[in-house]
Amino acid sequence: MSRPSSNRRFSFARCAVALNAARRRRWVLASCALAVVACKTDPEPPHPTSAPSPSVPSVAPSVSASAAATAANAPAPEAAHPPRNVLLLTIDSLRADMPWAGYPRAIAPNLTKLAEQSVVYNNAYALSSYTAKSVAGFLTSRYPSTLYRTGYFFAKYPKADLFLAEVLKAHGVRTTAWHGHKYFDTAGFEQGFDTWQLVPGLDFNPETDEAITSQAMTELGMKLLRKPDNTGKQFFAWAHYMDPHDQYNKHPEASPEFGNKNRDRYDNEVYYTDLWLGKLLTFAREQQWWKDTVLIISADHGEAFGEHGFYKHAFEIWDVLTHVPLMISGPGITPRRIDERRSHLDLAPTILDVMGFPPEHEFMGKSLLPELQGAAVENREPILSELTEDSHNPLRRSFILGDYKLMVFDGRKFQLYNLRKDPGELTDLADTEGAKLAEIKQAYNKLYETLPVVEPYGGATLKGGGSSRGPSGPPAAGK
Repeated sequence: MSRPSSNRRFSFARCAVALNAARRRRWVLASCALAVVACKTDPEPPHPTSAPSPSVPSVAPSVSASAAATAANAPAPEAAHPPRNVLLLTIDSLRADMPWAGYPRAIAPNLTKLAEQSVVYNNAYALSSYTAKSVAGFLTSRYPSTLYRTGYFFAKYPKADLFLAEVLKAHGVRTTAWHGHKYFDTAGFEQGFDTWQLVPGLDFNPETDEAITSQAMTELGMKLLRKPDNTGKQFFAWAHYMDPHDQYNKHPEASPEFGNKNRDRYDNEVYYTDLWLGKLLTFAREQQWWKDTVLIISADHGEAFGEHGFYKHAFEIWDVLTHVPLMISGPGITPRRIDERRSHLDLAPTILDVMGFPPEHEFMGKSLLPELQGAAVENREPILSELTEDSHNPLRRSFILGDYKLMVFDGRKFQLYNLRKDPGELTDLADTEGAKLAEIKQAYNKLYETLPVVEPYGGATLKGGGSSRGPSGPPAAGK
C-alpha cells in the first residue's frame, strides 16, 4: 500500500484537527516556559540541562518559481521503509524495580527476555502517580495541569483536549484499543479510536480492582488484532493491563508461590500479567504485520509498599510512584540501555515519528526515535510529574534537575532530595542546602509561571476546600 507524501499527510491531518488546534494555542506558552528553564544559566550544573519543547516542522527556505514548479510536478519519493505500526502495552501499577532492572525475583520472564531485544530506559518517569492523570498525560503529550478536566478523582476529559488517536486517525491510521477497567469507559480517553472495547462483565469499584482480567485482555486483544479491519492497513493499537493494581491476588494455577505479604501477592500478579502478555506477543509475532510493528511497553505509574509510610498509589508523588519501566523494540531500533531521564511526555511524539508523521503542535514532548535508532543521547531535563488537586488528591509536584529533586506540597512547602546519593528520598536537604534549594526553586518557578495551567471544572469540592469551576474548553473566538 502506497503512502502519501509527508506534506500531503500533514495538510490532511491539520485540516482534520484544525478546529481543535484553533481553539487551543496553549502549547506556545508551554514551549516558552520550557525554553526558559533550558536556558537557565549555571556555569557548571550537575548535568547540562535542556528541556523538552514541542517539535515544530522547520520552515523551508524560499525557492524560485521554476524550482517550485519542478518540485510540485516531481513524483513523491519512495518511503524509506514500509509504514510502521505501533503496539502500545501499558501495565497498571508496574514498579520500576523489575527483574531486568535488578529485582531478584523472576516475576516477569517474558518481559525480561524482551528487554534484551529493546531499548530500555532505566530512568523513565510517568506524568503523575495515578491513572486518571498519567494516562491522559501520555495520550496527549501534555502535563496534566494543562489539560481541560473535571475536578473529580476519576477525572473526565472533554473534546477540547487533543488526543494522540485523533491525530493518527486524521492521518488515516486505524486505531484500536481494549481495556480491563470500567473507568476507561467514562474518562474520555477513547477520543479518536475506531475500535474501543472493554473486557465484558466489568463492574466499577472506586476503591479497588476486584476483577482478574489478564487472560480476558489477551483473548480480546488476539480477537481484535486478527480482524483485517483493524490491521489491514497502518494501525495503532493500545491495551492497558490491570492485574498488578490492588487487590493483589495469588494465581496458584499459573504463578510460583512468593509468599503472603502485599509485595509477594503483587509479584504473583505481575507474573500472571507477564504470562498473558507473553501469549499476546507470541500471537503477534506470528502475524504478517509484526515485521513492520514497533512495540512499546510501560506503566501508568508505580506502586508503594511502605516507602515513606505509604501504600498503593495516587495522593503523593514519590519516585516509587512515578519512576516506571519503559522499553521499546521493533524494526530499525538498536537495543541498548539508556540512563538519561525520560518523561512519558515524549511517548505520543515518538509514536507519530515512528509511524512517519510530522510533529503535532499541541504536543509538548519530543520524539525519542533518533536515539532509538542509535543516535547520541541528549539531556532532556527538567523532568516534571504532578498531581493536580481534585476531590481526593492534594496538589503535589516533583521537579527533577540534575542530581536533585524538588518536591512541592500544596504549592507552598518545599523539600529537596539528592537522587544520586539518596534514591530512596530519605533525607530532606531543604534546610542544609539552601543555595541549591533556591536554584532549583527558581528553575521550577520559571516553568510554572508561564506553563498554561487550567483549573478543573465540574463543580467538585477540591481536597483543599475550594470548588472546581474552571473552563471545560478554550474561550470562544472573539470573546
